[in-house]
Amino acid sequence: MAPEESAEAALLLRSFERRFLAARALSSFPWQSLEEKLRDSSGSELLLDILQKPSGDSITLCESTAIISHGTTGLVTWNAALYLAEWAMENPAGFAHRTVLELGSGAGLTGLAICKMCRPRAYVFSDCHSHVLEQLQGNVLLNGLSLEPNAVALAQHPEHDTANAESPRVTVARVDWDVVTVPQLAAFQPDIVIAADVLYCPETVLSLVGVLQKLSACQKDQRVPDAYVAFTIRNPETCQLFTTELGRAGIPWEEVPRHDQKLFPYEEHSEMAILKLML
Repeated sequence: MAPEESAEAALLLRSFERRFLAARALSSFPWQSLEEKLRDSSGSELLLDILQKPSGDSITLCESTAIISHGTTGLVTWNAALYLAEWAMENPAGFAHRTVLELGSGAGLTGLAICKMCRPRAYVFSDCHSHVLEQLQGNVLLNGLSLEPNAVALAQHPEHDTANAESPRVTVARVDWDVVTVPQLAAFQPDIVIAADVLYCPETVLSLVGVLQKLSACQKDQRVPDAYVAFTIRNPETCQLFTTELGRAGIPWEEVPRHDQKLFPYEEHSEMAILKLML
């Protein structure tokens, strides 16, 4: 196979792998390109590569097939969760040997990617909807991670050594942003706080800023946690509301530079951003 043909075949193979692992609809697969490639002499080799097990580590997810199910949007993976996972995997040092609290974990893809690729000491998945929490627990177990019963148990093992451990300590917690207290948040002992695709209406924005204010009072070793929020810019007014409310709350922010690697097949035209918040 000529070098240029080999490169084209590798791109086509990667396209199939990414869409397969992300459980995308079959109609989104590049079937026409595959048909054209199968017509030449190298087609049989490519077909064998596609049919073989995809390379690299993988994440297994149980998700809803509906965007809204059981009264929540948290049972599916949204684009900003993929975007944040990519950024985390490009910046693993920011998560290594640290305790991560994720707000609004949804299906759990971002957290599972961080747990598998970034070596955190501990990871707290959180949400407030009962069906989402049930699915989250199942997805954690599907990926070979063990669950701690609660945040107290998580905090009782500060000696957990991720340099020698195969996986971080993990818990799934119910966190309602409107009613959670500072002591309850402090019990997680977070070093870093993340959230993805949670800016979808004004009410949620206000609740998010409220819980971020509470987290600013959570000190660990005389430091407040770092915070990163990733979002898809669907409605500029909603994003503007978020930054305006951050200003009112006295929380400075800066936009994180766009990362290079694109591992997931989210929509190409989606405009996404990550803000770093100085709590």
